Amino acid sequence: MKKVLIISHYYPPEMGAASNRIHQLAKGLNRNFEVTVLSPLPNYPEGRIFNQYRGKLKDSSYEDGIRVIRLWILPSNSKNKAVRFLSMLSYSLSLMFYFVFNAIPKRVIIQSPPLLVAFTSIFFLRSRHRKLVLNVSDLWPDAALNLGAVKEGLVYSTLKRMESFNYRNAHLILGQSNEILQHVKRITVYPKLMLYRNFPRIKIMDDASKPPKTSYTIRIVYAGLIGVAQGVVELCQHLNFQGIEFHIYGSGPETASLKAFIASHPNLPILYHGRIERQALHRKLMTYDVAIVPLVKRIYGSVPSKIFELAALGIPMIYFGGGEGEGIVSDHALGWVVNPQDYKQLNATIQEEVKPNLFKFNKSSIRAISLKHFNYDTQLQELKKELL
Repeated sequence: MKKVLIISHYYPPEMGAASNRIHQLAKGLNRNFEVTVLSPLPNYPEGRIFNQYRGKLKDSSYEDGIRVIRLWILPSNSKNKAVRFLSMLSYSLSLMFYFVFNAIPKRVIIQSPPLLVAFTSIFFLRSRHRKLVLNVSDLWPDAALNLGAVKEGLVYSTLKRMESFNYRNAHLILGQSNEILQHVKRITVYPKLMLYRNFPRIKIMDDASKPPKTSYTIRIVYAGLIGVAQGVVELCQHLNFQGIEFHIYGSGPETASLKAFIASHPNLPILYHGRIERQALHRKLMTYDVAIVPLVKRIYGSVPSKIFELAALGIPMIYFGGGEGEGIVSDHALGWVVNPQDYKQLNATIQEEVKPNLFKFNKSSIRAISLKHFNYDTQLQELKKELL
């Protein structure tokens, strides 16, 4: 059986979109290939090694029939850029040692970002005899520039050169959005490009096809990373809570700020449930009336994977992030669209459009749209053909 190596900065038991995406990819490919995953010792998003892996420099195991090799990392979720860079550098160094002392398969899939990890992998593994597939989920460093994480200057220009090197030396680039593929085309015409969305494979456990009631408090839910880009704390500060409850699942760099805000506003109907296992989260999500998908600003190339996950669960959504994701929600009638950071429009939409019209969204109909337009198996088959 042909071998495939997947290199990622995130993998279960870590939670989040990147971890889920790579885990699902590994399981899908493992039916036709012998798959090995290289990832750091689990630490995200807490920024510390998970208890069962502490004290280890390396861990190897078989999970779901997949060999998973976890390498040493200096973990951190610090807001300090230098500290975060050192953390990524530490994993890159671990990868370098692994490449030197281990045989590497002819087919390698590399997750980007982090940009430095992808650059290290491509720099050491580029060879005419090896097929390198770069899975690009966000456009770094441009996304970092838009979010204010980096400024134009030496660091940014260095990262841009690394980005260009990665694209020019990959054989196939998987883009999570059409914007990503268009961006790559402006840099190089060499690699083959393939639109590869983060479509989920979700087993529906409950029948939630009945339309929701319209005479009670609307229960809005957010589930995901609680970070700067999502602006969950800012959302709590601006929501009009008349007739709504806001439920939050997840963790991240802004968790402490979120808890502090909730503690200082005990009368607001905000309930933070922390981070729970993915399958349990899906069961919870299906009990809510509507989900919200926020971004503090429109990030070119970014399409939040929550769109596809919520659609697969049949949950109508309020998309609050702009960009390509806005078109997906609108074109497929998955919910409502609001301009990023326009809280006046958001509150008006909830009170004047969501509340009176929520009953129109049948969960089974949304799932049917997901099965038709966001089909993971069809997409995976196309990738397998490229790897053969």
